[in-house]
Amino acid sequence: MDTKDLLKDLARLASEGRNPDTLNIDRQSTLEILTTINTQDKQVPEAVERVLPAITAAVDFIVAAFHRGGRLIYMGAGTSGRLGVLDASECPPTFSVPEGMVVGLIAGGPQAMFRAQEGAEDSAGQGEQDLQNIQLSADDVVVGIAASGRTPYVLGGLHYARQLGATTVALACNAGSAIGQEADIAIEPEVGPEVITGSTRLKSGTAQKLVLNMLTTASMIRLGKVYQNLMVDLNASNLKLQARAQRIVMQATDVDEEAAALALQQADNEVKLAILMLLSGLDKAEARARLEQHQGVLGKAVRGELPPL
Repeated sequence: MDTKDLLKDLARLASEGRNPDTLNIDRQSTLEILTTINTQDKQVPEAVERVLPAITAAVDFIVAAFHRGGRLIYMGAGTSGRLGVLDASECPPTFSVPEGMVVGLIAGGPQAMFRAQEGAEDSAGQGEQDLQNIQLSADDVVVGIAASGRTPYVLGGLHYARQLGATTVALACNAGSAIGQEADIAIEPEVGPEVITGSTRLKSGTAQKLVLNMLTTASMIRLGKVYQNLMVDLNASNLKLQARAQRIVMQATDVDEEAAALALQQADNEVKLAILMLLSGLDKAEARARLEQHQGVLGKAVRGELPPL
């Protein structure tokens, strides 16, 4: 695609249009600028709400993939890629999932997280190659992220993933996007023109972050990583998280600090195990066996629900 064709393509995208509500933002006071940005940002959750059915379908596919040993793989360029890497990197400490269960790929490689590699997004072949490098399989789910919905790197990756039989999801901020047409599921929150024309790290980036939060959080809840509204599978890898683990045990069982600390010690610092031991009176071996019987879902283990045959 040459520059002339690209100009025509961008002219069709709502995310690249000029926002009539911000034409005078360069003449506003600081408070007026912030008020304008805030007013525009309020449109984002409503745009995400309109695509909840598509997000629901994506979550169900992701959960099914996890159950069969598959992975969730994000891929994108620039801001979109960074948001995918961010969401993927937060899953192990938050939910104690193994490294590699949620993967973030960014055009240009890891260095693109900190320094823009603008030309990297133009290679569809690199999108395919990056998926080959991580041994993409039909058991995986690939989520291609591109505010414009037309990034070649993402298109190439999604095309390869579909050929391989993997489930594909597109996350764009323009309806009828090219990546949406390439994917099994299209999630396309339409946030409209940006505060600063074409700066899709703003409303588009916020919409993408909200959707990514939903994809992983809802999937992890469905996997049993949450009890009530407590993240009971966190990895207490530093002092803050150790304190949080103790607080979670206290909140789930209504015991005091000393009892929570003792239970965690007896449970090898496994939050779910400590909670079940306190609520059921079972010893560590018995509690661990019950958790395994209920596929690690603490709520079912506490309630004593029988697993499906």
